[in-house]
Amino acid sequence: MTTLTQEPYEESAGRPVGYATHDVTNQPPPLAPYDASADTALLEGVRREGAGWAEEELRRLGLRAGSAQAQEWGDLANRHEPVLRTHDRYGNRIDEVEYHPSWHHLMRVAVGEGLAGSAWGDDRPGAHVARTAGGLVWGHTEAGHGCPTSMTYAAVPALRAEPELAKVYEPLLTSREYEPGLRPPTGKRGLLAGMGMTEKQGGSDVRTNTTAATPTAESGVYTLRGHKWFTSAPMCDVFLVLAQAPGGLSCFLVPRVLPDGTRNTFRVQRLKDKLGNRSNASSEPEFDGTVAWLVGPEGQGVKTIIEMVNCTRLDCVMASATLMRKTLVEAGHHVRYRGAFGARLVDQPLMRNVLADLALESEAATTLTLRLAGAADRAVRGDAGEAAFRRIATAVGKYWVTKRGPAFTAEALECLGGNGYVEESGMPRHYREAPLLSIWEGSGNVNALDVLRALGRSPETAHALFGELALARGADARLDAAVARLESGLAEASETGARRLVELMALTLQGSLLVRHAPPAVADAFCASRLGGDWGHAFGTLPAGADLGGILERALPPRA
Repeated sequence: MTTLTQEPYEESAGRPVGYATHDVTNQPPPLAPYDASADTALLEGVRREGAGWAEEELRRLGLRAGSAQAQEWGDLANRHEPVLRTHDRYGNRIDEVEYHPSWHHLMRVAVGEGLAGSAWGDDRPGAHVARTAGGLVWGHTEAGHGCPTSMTYAAVPALRAEPELAKVYEPLLTSREYEPGLRPPTGKRGLLAGMGMTEKQGGSDVRTNTTAATPTAESGVYTLRGHKWFTSAPMCDVFLVLAQAPGGLSCFLVPRVLPDGTRNTFRVQRLKDKLGNRSNASSEPEFDGTVAWLVGPEGQGVKTIIEMVNCTRLDCVMASATLMRKTLVEAGHHVRYRGAFGARLVDQPLMRNVLADLALESEAATTLTLRLAGAADRAVRGDAGEAAFRRIATAVGKYWVTKRGPAFTAEALECLGGNGYVEESGMPRHYREAPLLSIWEGSGNVNALDVLRALGRSPETAHALFGELALARGADARLDAAVARLESGLAEASETGARRLVELMALTLQGSLLVRHAPPAVADAFCASRLGGDWGHAFGTLPAGADLGGILERALPPRA
């Protein structure tokens, strides 16, 4: 019998050994290390929205996010998924979730860099912008661990509805110390917050919740009984939960461990087997005699969590914009090195059109995200006009940017061809992640209808939106015409047409921001395609006159 063997070529310069059957050619080198903050639109937006003081920190974080180590953390945290341990070896109920060490590395950096609740303890103007920008950069690692940091951020303003509770917990929720493990909250250096709002029969319709809250003899203390359908990050220290009190739907603070060190009843029935976001554990907990503290008045649960909703919706927009930028960088890196039909892909005219189209979408999403963060920052400091703008524009951005994410990510994946379809590339993980952001914190319909609700109940929101659009009046005829269509559409607004109306709001808002702040190559191509109708139904259909080179030069990081 003849034995077939592969004779390795001589190893040289630390490169992998070649084999007689083939050489590896025409493949890009690893992207990492790279600078995840090397995004002109991001840095310009940070300065414009009042957080220029954070630029040095962002650049440092960008290098860390793009490092080979941090990229590996993201990969490992998703390959080694959380594991539920309902009981210990002796049969005691513990309801704990084990994470891979990479998850804790990611969380430690995120909390330490102020991406959780610390912005609420920072008096500097632009603190909330700096936090959002940090998310846009550190999110290049992976998306799942952004869930507990986002919920912790959003929990702080809701908790302020009960000043005595806020006095105890806010300093810990705004800490930059990551201290995992279940222990009495006040004995830790930093806390994370989760949320348990939805139930299987209602989803976004939280008023149909059936979890019951029964008052105890101690003022403000209740016991809960019921089951929650989606409660992410069950190893957080405290949770905001909605339940039906005698006075109606109310908000409660539920700790995993009670002040005396005993475990609160928080029976995790199972972890969700999700499409994406797999590094993050999402659970179904059961409450039965679970101790909870009332947050805000009885019957005002929805009102209490409204500020929380604004925060988490902003983070959905931010996460979608981050995913767009990450996959654009991956696609741009690949086509710069990959050749086909006698030229580098990046020099092929049709590929340049695709990349430029993706770059426009990414810049528009990033610019809008930072404008929303600026509005949030100024709103919490008492600017009524910015609060009105934030009220409507965050819902508009949540609807549109998260809707664009899946199509964008699919197109970026396709730039890598078959290489992008295999797990090792990381692109399938990004693709599976993309739909979540449109679902989380209210699906597309919920956000579109929320825009109509804001217009009907708070007329100042429409004034704020059109005031923003007016800042670009006269700069581009296509934008002016789109704003006029929007004004006409408001007069005929209906639930049936809500999506079309909100889409036009988003596009005019993005167009207005780009016309004012982006170079002519970017603004002109965006207005021609998104507002002027000179566009197809897929990415890569920009008009013949678009300055593709100008767009790509601005969008793609310098080649290593």
